[in-house]
Amino acid sequence: MANGRVVHTADRTLGSRQLAALLPAEVLARPGYRALADAVRTLILDGRIALHVRLPAERELAEAVGASRATVTGAYDLLRESGYVRSRRGSGTWTELPEGHRPVGAHALVGAGGYSADGDPGIDLAIAAMGAPEGSLTDALAWAGSRLPELARSPGYHPFGLPDLRTAVADRFTRRGLATRPEQILVTAGAQQAFALVVSLLCRPGDRVMTENPTYANALDALRHARLRTGSIAVSDAGWDLEIAESALRQTVPRLAYVIPDFHNPTGALMPREQRVRLLEATRRTGTWLVVDETIADIALDVPAPAPLASLAARGGAEHVVTIGSLSKTHWGGLRVGWVRATAKMITELTAVRVASDMTGSVLDQLVALPLLAGLERSLPGRLEQLRAQRAALVASLERHTPEWSWQLPPGGLSLWVDLGEPVSSALAERAAGAGVHIGRGARFGVDPGTFEHRLRIPYSLPADRLDEGVRRLAAAFHDGVPLPSSVERPYWVA
Repeated sequence: MANGRVVHTADRTLGSRQLAALLPAEVLARPGYRALADAVRTLILDGRIALHVRLPAERELAEAVGASRATVTGAYDLLRESGYVRSRRGSGTWTELPEGHRPVGAHALVGAGGYSADGDPGIDLAIAAMGAPEGSLTDALAWAGSRLPELARSPGYHPFGLPDLRTAVADRFTRRGLATRPEQILVTAGAQQAFALVVSLLCRPGDRVMTENPTYANALDALRHARLRTGSIAVSDAGWDLEIAESALRQTVPRLAYVIPDFHNPTGALMPREQRVRLLEATRRTGTWLVVDETIADIALDVPAPAPLASLAARGGAEHVVTIGSLSKTHWGGLRVGWVRATAKMITELTAVRVASDMTGSVLDQLVALPLLAGLERSLPGRLEQLRAQRAALVASLERHTPEWSWQLPPGGLSLWVDLGEPVSSALAERAAGAGVHIGRGARFGVDPGTFEHRLRIPYSLPADRLDEGVRRLAAAFHDGVPLPSSVERPYWVA
């Protein structure tokens, strides 16, 4: 599917057929100038068209999308007026961003550094992660400091990861029911690097991959940057549609499937055991690599933490499963320590890919991670109790300020997947940003552009008072008396 690609052309010029392939089918079916402008703006903001790329000439694009030249001229005029492109005689029309805007992927990380129009500190509801547990880093740093002088006498290069940390991660997999040896572990700079390495090793541009829909936005970014064709497994309030997924696996035989079965991001759903077994067997039959993201697996609020998905396979039946995880959600996102669990052969191949770009991870970060991982069973209950209280606070705030919105209470994870009742998510996110609230609009988590416009992902990772203030500002933006543009009027409105 061409919509999964990101355009970074060598000569910084985007061809008319390339752009037409990125446009949603609805725009191609009825190419009005406003819809065309909104679609191009969405592609720029989502990073699917790079900045400072020259767009096709008006006549060429008109022919490629089956529209009149006047339609394309009108669309380019709107983009110029709103600051998303600039034009100079003789040099064409080039993509850019209006003053104060960032691409969505980068904007999601701005968070607490943002301010509202009147100078108030911003409220970050875009990142589903907590600060470090009180005192945990201080104690871990003290322990690491005592070990560092000994390790500092070596060159410091450990491309597979510190041996002690590889053993600790392997031992934890074994305690959770999946027998694992240290040579089956690669330590990475977080789960995102782990996923990017796996994709880089296993896939080539144009390969078919399958993800859940919706799914983790940064994973989608990685697939788009790798120029992969993305199919999807629907995840709704009722859970995973495995019948359609099995059919799609048989028909398309994707190279790789990426899933978050444990407190799925963004919905919070937990995949039932029987569906896990079906997914294992279906991907094994089609020869599809199954990448399981366990980043949120320990955030079990109302149910026991699940065993690793690969542990459900019959003996020798999980060699196609690659499991990734990190300490970002249980401890702190600033501690860039993650891992890959796979066959020893794949770990060796992944390490070769890693060395080509990263050489090795931070020894100090890995030393700090050792006591944190060793003490996880002691520290986690308090962390989960805090999240339960914050989840209850968020629910109470939503019931008080936005009773017309709806959601399902997830059994774990870090966020609610809120149904706004109307397709205004991107417009609301843009309006909320003006009030200093940064929020994950629904379309950010969709495989296809323009989807999930009726949804917001709202984390409960902030203290209760900040959650209430954030919801209050969101409600004010939603109820301020000025109609929000709907997806019917402006189908691809984005922040």
